[in-house]
Amino acid sequence: MKHKLAIILVLLGMFLVTQFIGLYVVNHYSQNELPYGMEPPEEINPVNAFPSIIIAFIIAIALFFLLTKFKIEFILKLWFLIVIVLALGLSINSFLPKEQYIPLMSLIIALPFALIKVFNRNIIVHNTTELLIYPGIAAVFVPLLNIWTMIILLILISIYDAWAVWKSKIMQKMAKYQINTLKIFSGFFIPYLSKKEREKIKMLKQKYKKSELKKKKIKINIAILGGGDVIFPIISAGVMLKTLGIWPAIFVILGAALGLSYLLFFSEKKKFYPAMPFITVGIFLGMLVGVLVF
Repeated sequence: MKHKLAIILVLLGMFLVTQFIGLYVVNHYSQNELPYGMEPPEEINPVNAFPSIIIAFIIAIALFFLLTKFKIEFILKLWFLIVIVLALGLSINSFLPKEQYIPLMSLIIALPFALIKVFNRNIIVHNTTELLIYPGIAAVFVPLLNIWTMIILLILISIYDAWAVWKSKIMQKMAKYQINTLKIFSGFFIPYLSKKEREKIKMLKQKYKKSELKKKKIKINIAILGGGDVIFPIISAGVMLKTLGIWPAIFVILGAALGLSYLLFFSEKKKFYPAMPFITVGIFLGMLVGVLVF
């Protein structure tokens, strides 16, 4: 295992909680309009919308790399802030009563959490807000897809993820840049100490004063799960929900969790892995079971 069991269980737990929150949020907006001008046209054709989604992803990735190359951190942080506020606003709004002022109130509630997340790193706020960010984003994309376009999207994303991790190493560079330079990470982020480092700290505490202890170098391990690895299963489950119903959607979530579990339990330390190919296989298995049973 790449990480210790407790950390793996925490990652899986947050993943599953986010998936089921996502299912609730997507279901809410299947019955209610999306606020903030995000409601798609009434008669949208997923086949026609699909190329626009792919182009939007390409533009977003290219823009991120362009801003990274020229080290325009403020624009990147502002971009993150706007996306986070809107996504949190969408999720929060789905849990509140249907009143005229609620969408605006949801944004007001979301703003301070987004500011802390972007400009003042706090692990608890970071991971808690992640639980609500991806459901909000997924609610925007689910109406634009059907089962077939979703399958194609998953295959394309999985191929890109494998290439970006194993071939070009772009994904590792992006993660390091976000964590070390921007002080933001789009995904779950769990720092922890190994047994060896905990013993080292105990020894240093006995040997040095607190003021001197701060100067000593301690190696911190980091367990991460990228945002894309969380949001695409939500989108997939949402498409299944609107097409075939609740149980096929739940099987998709369970399949995605199974694929992620396989990766987390069988991955090796000091190696990087693309999560989407494993998750996509799990999603396809969940879809197959859902279709055959229901």
